[in-house]
Amino acid sequence: MRLTSLTAAGYRSLKSIRLDLGQVGLFVGENGVGKSNLYRALQLIKAAADGTLANEIAREGGMQSALWSGTRRAGQPVRVILRADFEDDETAIKSSYEIEIGLPPPASAGFAFEPHIKEETLVLEAGRRPVEMMTRRGPAVFARDDDGRRVEHPVRMLNSETALAALGASGRYPEAGDMRAAVQSWRFYHGFRTDRDSPARRPALAVTSPLLDEDGGNLAAVFATLVHIRRDTVDLDRSIADALGGARLEVPVPGEAAGYGLRIPEFPQRLFRPEELSDGQIRFLALAGALMSYRLPRLIALNEPEASLHPQMLPALADMIAKAAERTQLWVVTHSRDLAGLAGSAPGRGP
Repeated sequence: MRLTSLTAAGYRSLKSIRLDLGQVGLFVGENGVGKSNLYRALQLIKAAADGTLANEIAREGGMQSALWSGTRRAGQPVRVILRADFEDDETAIKSSYEIEIGLPPPASAGFAFEPHIKEETLVLEAGRRPVEMMTRRGPAVFARDDDGRRVEHPVRMLNSETALAALGASGRYPEAGDMRAAVQSWRFYHGFRTDRDSPARRPALAVTSPLLDEDGGNLAAVFATLVHIRRDTVDLDRSIADALGGARLEVPVPGEAAGYGLRIPEFPQRLFRPEELSDGQIRFLALAGALMSYRLPRLIALNEPEASLHPQMLPALADMIAKAAERTQLWVVTHSRDLAGLAGSAPGRGP
């Protein structure tokens, strides 16, 4: 299920925008042009699937921060509208999920700036006309069950709850479950910590790890999975060598925990442990774990991946992005026109 377009209206600096997306979406520009708000709008779609949308909006300052920052017409409803459109490459079936978020009414028991879910729809296009598989108006939700019958969901939604999360987890509505699972598989990597206590510097539990956690905390296990289970690290080794001056990744056979280190050409007799590596080295290794893991998620979103990287590392990063695009869809927000230009040769490049 591939994301084909994203629509955001009334959200922060985004009055109304619709983006058609290819296999790689590159968003390059200066500060304040809306790149991060687009990235954040995509994160909120995932939060709706996770059931954490209200918390996510509250963390960014509540609805007073999330709402369109420009002037509005008098009497116009105060709303944030987010929509994601999808297409199944195998069946050509199209689907869309839309959510409309507003403020509590004046005589409401809700908190003043808590997001209220006003409407949600899940639409499937498999024949001549679209079919609503899920419709939510306020607390009431109607959906199609296993037999295709339109039924009312027995539990009325709280204002801060998303129907996509509730119905998708219930097991009674297959289309809602499929949509929720697809969106939940997305991964957002918007900066890896590189301080001494960074999760990416720590050993990881010795558990097979097919993809990288969003904080990079299982990086050592991701590397161990590639080295000792997949037994194919040709592309990974090449990228690390190209970016880090010929350095070589070494991953011992895990015991209770997995670890890793770098063998640097200038000091061939010594293995440099993660706590000894520079911020740029750790950040590049984490990006390598995100883009070259055993199994990639359905979408990877990177926010300013060039941060803390030496310009000489950018060609290797762009090459990893291009290789990852052969296996998954990517969304890349960057200030670096050099990186955008290098990565622009990836297939299906978006806007």
